[in-house]
Amino acid sequence: MSELRTDTADSVRADAPEARDRWQFRPRDFIVYVGFLLILAFFALALRDTGFLTLDNFMSIIRQTAPITVMAVGMVFALSAAEIDLSMGSVVALAALVAAMVLRGTDSVVLGVGSALAVGVAIGLFNGIATVKLRVPSFLVTLGTLSIVAGIARAITSLDAIAITNNTFNFWLGSGSLGPVSILFVWSAVVVLAGHLLYRHTRFGRRVLATGGNQEAALAVGISTARVKVATLVLTATMAAFAGLLYAGRLHGARYTLGENDILTVIAAVVIGGTSLFGGKGSVVGALTGSIIMGMLNNGLVIMGLSVAEQMMARGAIIIVAVALSLRSERP
Repeated sequence: MSELRTDTADSVRADAPEARDRWQFRPRDFIVYVGFLLILAFFALALRDTGFLTLDNFMSIIRQTAPITVMAVGMVFALSAAEIDLSMGSVVALAALVAAMVLRGTDSVVLGVGSALAVGVAIGLFNGIATVKLRVPSFLVTLGTLSIVAGIARAITSLDAIAITNNTFNFWLGSGSLGPVSILFVWSAVVVLAGHLLYRHTRFGRRVLATGGNQEAALAVGISTARVKVATLVLTATMAAFAGLLYAGRLHGARYTLGENDILTVIAAVVIGGTSLFGGKGSVVGALTGSIIMGMLNNGLVIMGLSVAEQMMARGAIIIVAVALSLRSERP
């Protein structure tokens, strides 16, 4: 699926050359899918006798990457608007802990889920308002928020883990399955589909692309770029909170360390999937593919017997290559 490009939104006619150009075939738009097939083929051959190609292993990859996929969908919107949210990992932990605490006190799934999502919305609002009102880059705002939220997550539990014994929550938010299909696969599909439709087929999606592609032009045609930026940062934090719920449901508990190392994986998945680091271009489907690639790499490297250090080096190399390809794609 091709990435979308735009310099303005709502001011370009559907039959204009600029609109038609976004549907032109560009080989570089499909690099992520070619890369996915090449990596899959490599592991299929290298690990042909280890069960890598089994349905159970692929479901394991989906379960492991579901929170990353959910966060990656939110990050597509932020990067497309030329913003970034580095606090997502700490939001994951705080939202999961809040849900666990509410469930321990009330045993209400609705209150637990609602409280966790409210945490995400509140943090996203703070990030967005601080970014647009104080005119501080979101990189710096969310870097500060990362530390603040991580500290809160540690303080409210005194570094203790909180178990979740509500079977309904655990089933529907992580550990359940519908026949052979993991519930985490279902949630991943729902979030990706909703994100894709919002990104490609709504006015909000066009305004996000316009804001990131050319903010001055977007302002000239009446788009409130400040509202768009706030909305994208609220979306990223809310997706991080939802990812925290998926972690908690899968693990039957929450701990302050949840999601703390996820942000680099999320950014790598999104950039590998074709979203520009500089705004104005992105792909939700590409982010899903990037997330699965990262999960497949982790899974394959573990089966091959690589150490944690070697896995970290491999992921770092992938990030460097992805950024290099992204920079090249921006050149005329």
